[in-house]
Amino acid sequence: MAKMNMLHAINSALDITMNEHPQACIFGEDVGYFGGVFRATSGLQEKYGKHRVFNTPLTEQGILGFANGLAAFGAPALAEIQFADYIFPAFDQIVNEAAKFRYRSGNEFNVGNLTIRTPYGGGGIAGGLYHSQSPEAYFAHTPGLKVVVPRNPYQAKGLLRASIKDDNPVIFFEPKRLYRASTGEVPEEDYSIELGTAEVVQEGSDITLLAWGAQMEIIEEAAQQASEQGISCEVIDLRSILPWDVETIAKSVIKTGRLIVSHEAPITNGFGAEIAATIQQECFLHLESPILRVCGLDTPYPLALEKEYVPDALKVLAAIKQSMDF
Repeated sequence: MAKMNMLHAINSALDITMNEHPQACIFGEDVGYFGGVFRATSGLQEKYGKHRVFNTPLTEQGILGFANGLAAFGAPALAEIQFADYIFPAFDQIVNEAAKFRYRSGNEFNVGNLTIRTPYGGGGIAGGLYHSQSPEAYFAHTPGLKVVVPRNPYQAKGLLRASIKDDNPVIFFEPKRLYRASTGEVPEEDYSIELGTAEVVQEGSDITLLAWGAQMEIIEEAAQQASEQGISCEVIDLRSILPWDVETIAKSVIKTGRLIVSHEAPITNGFGAEIAATIQQECFLHLESPILRVCGLDTPYPLALEKEYVPDALKVLAAIKQSMDF
């Protein structure tokens, strides 16, 4: 075990992959000698050469178009989009090409070797409306993709390795607010965490709190505050947005009778809406109160009012009390 922050853990997962697969390539804007804007790929070009770790032009659709071709050839393609906000020019390459490659070819061609890494969400850099968005819900509507979000360094390394080894193209959203802020003990050797499974981080009996990525820190803080008022919270990290673990969430809600979902993305059509709809269908007769969502606002991500926009522990705690008092 070694103490790592999230950037070190991601770098370790990439290093293992590059050493394991001689054809694996890392590419994106500034990922070479510079190591990416957050330094996630630092040292890898020196170790594996400019022909395997290289910078691309500033064209996201070009990055993903090239990634699709490389993955179809059979080489692990590790593409970085510098900020999740910049992923939209590549939207067609992801949802119409990568996600449908296997289906349209009758399984003769596949881009399962494609992993798209991208930092998402607010905090850390005060990025405002073009560097702070959480676009996971756009891709959750696309069969053929997998969408994964880690909450700490241990999860980041294990989930990234599982994403790289998965037979489907995976978008790996990295909470940039936690890149250096989140540290912990991480195995130096290789390991994987199964995709599509949620994790019960804390067991409880009164109410279920569900989140993913950076928002996990927020709901854990809210759960601690609630416990001081005699409310027992079950805290769950969804980890995989697509596919998502309905069984684990439903089992928890059947036990507690209440559910709060929290995410940074705007509330309207955020992935919390899908969770709420599915869980009310699965657990309707067990619910003691309406399912609540504590999310970002339906506005562009603000710069000066970032703290007012992002769901925090006090907002989650207020929702907990509302649910308990229903």
